[in-house]
Amino acid sequence: MASFTGQKAKMLAGELYQASDPELQAAQLRAQEILAKFNATPAEGEPERRDLLTSLFARFGEGTVIRPLLRCDYGSNIAIGARSFINFDCVLLDCNLITIGDDVQFGPGVHIYTAGHPLEAALRRSGAEFALPVSIEDGVWLGGGVIVCPGVRIGENTVVGAGSVVTRDLPAGVVAAGNPCRVLRPL
Repeated sequence: MASFTGQKAKMLAGELYQASDPELQAAQLRAQEILAKFNATPAEGEPERRDLLTSLFARFGEGTVIRPLLRCDYGSNIAIGARSFINFDCVLLDCNLITIGDDVQFGPGVHIYTAGHPLEAALRRSGAEFALPVSIEDGVWLGGGVIVCPGVRIGENTVVGAGSVVTRDLPAGVVAAGNPCRVLRPL
């Protein structure tokens, strides 16, 4: 595993960091250049899309499909397993690790956030922010418009209803929905 220093190390450790750091800004610029190409690919451009996403992400599993438009911060903090499907207009704010398992389904407009900001106004004004990892385990289905907040883990095979805001971990094998999202029943 790579060893990081400076603001990037703080970011990935969940500590307060400065996103204005030149190294982080250069990494964001690289990601935005790749995403601009990805989002401009024609409908028949699946091989080109796969190549672009393989160069962007830490892992892009075999048979996984992502439909444009896609937005992320760095890309390099995203690992997606095999045979997953991510529908149109997904946002993956990957200031920390986003791990998406095998056979995962995202409806359109799913947002995953790792980034957060201090509650104390003076600290927030200083530009300090933090990020916590998000894990979406194998077989999860997130309905359209689901938002997953920083630090959340969604257990294997869980289904999250459209429009839900997931603020806390969800166990494996349940149906959950709402704002805030809560478990409705086991599968």
